[in-house]
Amino acid sequence: MARHSATYLFSFLFLAGLNAHAQSKADKKTLAQLHTDIEYLASDALEGRRTGTAGEQKAAEYIEKRYQQMHIPPYKGGYFYPFRFTYGKAIEPDTRVNINNVNLSTPADCFPMPFSASKHVAETILPDVLEQESIWLVSLYADADEANNPHFDWEKTTFDKCREAAKQGAKAVVFYDNFGSRYEPEFNRHSEYEAVDIPVIFVSHKAYKKAIADRSAGKQGIVVDLNIHLGKTERSGNNLAAYIDNKAKYTVVLGAHYDHLGYGEDHNSLHANAGKDHLVHHGADDNASGTAALLEMAGRIKANRKLKHFNYLFVNFSGEELGLYGSKAFVKAEGLDSNKIAYMLNMDMVGRLNDSTHALTIGGVGTSPTWAKAVEMAGSNFKLVIDSAGVGPSDHTSFYNAGIPVLFFFTGTHKDYHKPTDKADLINYNGELLVLNYIDRIVAAVDKEGTRPAYRVTKQATVGKTRFKVSLGIMPDYTFDGGGVRADGVTEGRPAAKAGIKAGDIITRLGEHKIQGMQSYMETLGKFSPGQHTEVTILRDGKEMTLPIELNK
Repeated sequence: MARHSATYLFSFLFLAGLNAHAQSKADKKTLAQLHTDIEYLASDALEGRRTGTAGEQKAAEYIEKRYQQMHIPPYKGGYFYPFRFTYGKAIEPDTRVNINNVNLSTPADCFPMPFSASKHVAETILPDVLEQESIWLVSLYADADEANNPHFDWEKTTFDKCREAAKQGAKAVVFYDNFGSRYEPEFNRHSEYEAVDIPVIFVSHKAYKKAIADRSAGKQGIVVDLNIHLGKTERSGNNLAAYIDNKAKYTVVLGAHYDHLGYGEDHNSLHANAGKDHLVHHGADDNASGTAALLEMAGRIKANRKLKHFNYLFVNFSGEELGLYGSKAFVKAEGLDSNKIAYMLNMDMVGRLNDSTHALTIGGVGTSPTWAKAVEMAGSNFKLVIDSAGVGPSDHTSFYNAGIPVLFFFTGTHKDYHKPTDKADLINYNGELLVLNYIDRIVAAVDKEGTRPAYRVTKQATVGKTRFKVSLGIMPDYTFDGGGVRADGVTEGRPAAKAGIKAGDIITRLGEHKIQGMQSYMETLGKFSPGQHTEVTILRDGKEMTLPIELNK
């Protein structure tokens, strides 16, 4: 059977595709349910389904009820799988800034830079030697033109300057706005810049005039007292999971995220006035469409008694819009890997199929040799846009990094993406039905063949536009901010894997270079050449280990 399985699979998919356009009574029922699910999930009542809110909870309860109505049991005894995660930096209440006996409030008058050290520093800075003393006072802007340039990169400017100040022995840096910029900085809790060893703050123009400008010329100098304390913002969300147990060795995961942007509070909205307008971001396509598709697939798989070679796990993720937090938490907590999971299908934004082009993007095609011909033969109704990479901007990435083959379905972006206008009346329901029928054919064909798709490593995207002569062969966890670089995934046969580094390890040093975050990690990679031997220091389960490593491309 193994020799002829590929021929059978693709013949099955092709014949099944011939009837894809026929709209049966079952199709009409599906369309009605898609309308019901998407219209509720994208309604004002759910307030954009922001992770950790009442709207997310209402959506989760709706999804739970739908599984119950379909008589699909919960996974491991319960549908809800709560998770907690660190979501950026926070200014702790005991942070105190006093300049010349003027107490400045945070963040209205001033705020610590997100890469600031948490320390207490108090110094008197004498006039005329401000930048030679232990605390540097630095104008953020070189001139008025720079101050009123909306494209001025204030965060990079302050980061570069304070690193230089620290090298020269400064104990702290106080940046201030002495021009009254129309674009004064705001505290960026999601800054990607890694922590420095000294306190760094920004003082607004109003506070500068009140505490610094009128006093800097006096003989008494400037008295600066900083007590900086940055912490982390903790948030929580809920994944949901339902399960069909066929007593098989391997399980197929079908997933979709159900969270969205709420009112745009997390600064991930593309609405022009997101910071001012209090508008619900409905997320009909992103990703009520995927959630409705997942529920429909669950019902179909439940009803199809021919599907018996795999178990089927249906997971609705939250926290996707904030950084794949839900899927990462679920994969880790449930110990999902290639020893348990056959493959994962992810449906994210499958509701806006273009009737003119019928373009359907499929990601992860390179993650298994099985996928290439399967998606071509089953997708005769579409103009397929193939992306081989296992890593992408959605929850399948968390499974690929665990060594699991993935497929990602996506009907394309549009002008309403991440805006309040992504509403249910713009969904192409007939187009989503075509996508569902297509996914249904793939699932049925792979189950009929009965063989777990083999996993294959795909080429990973380059970090930004930076190119290095060497690479460790890891997929960094870009959400990790605990000091060092955490490996989300490790590619077999590459330097990290050969050295013994595993997913979850935190790289803290490479050779003589300390790794504090992605910034220093990338800088350090640029200092090595192929064939060099050095040592890599990692933290594994809180224990430090040093491993020999040979660096190569």
